[in-house]
Amino acid sequence: MNQKRLILASPLFEIVISRLCQELIENHQNFADTVVLGMQPRGIYFAKRIVAELNQTLQKDIPLGFLDATFYRDDFRRRELPLRPNNTNVPFLIEDKKVILVDDVIATGRMVRAALDAMTAFGRPRSVELLVLIDRRYNRDLPIKADYIGKRVNTLESQRVLVEWTEQGAETDRIWLME
Repeated sequence: MNQKRLILASPLFEIVISRLCQELIENHQNFADTVVLGMQPRGIYFAKRIVAELNQTLQKDIPLGFLDATFYRDDFRRRELPLRPNNTNVPFLIEDKKVILVDDVIATGRMVRAALDAMTAFGRPRSVELLVLIDRRYNRDLPIKADYIGKRVNTLESQRVLVEWTEQGAETDRIWLME
């Protein structure tokens, strides 16, 4: 039986995004040498929301790109069905920039590792910080942790976290824990 439990919805959803933006502003101030990379596929929706709020608050255009790490995954050639890549759109060099890597959910850390490898095609960043909406604690395979976290969720390995975005056709923005 597929049971799902609501973890986060409006208006708390928007409050979490605003809080994360305030933390970013506190640490990056005017974003002079900072760029944002949303991880494909679902991290791009979160990255767009973050950058939109930052742009409005700071009255500037912060560089935003979308990074696909499909071909850098450690299970790329181990699957029965081939993985389908998403678009990478990084219209700037990240050489000597501060990069904020954005994803909706961090679980094992393997996708973040793949994204770090994929970023090297666009230069060598000065630093990389990780921003996630949901941190699935107790599921890490690699010693990777987020610098900015919307919400921490204790999960079992058998559980999934589902993020529903209005940009993908959902009625409202919601985050579910699936049994």
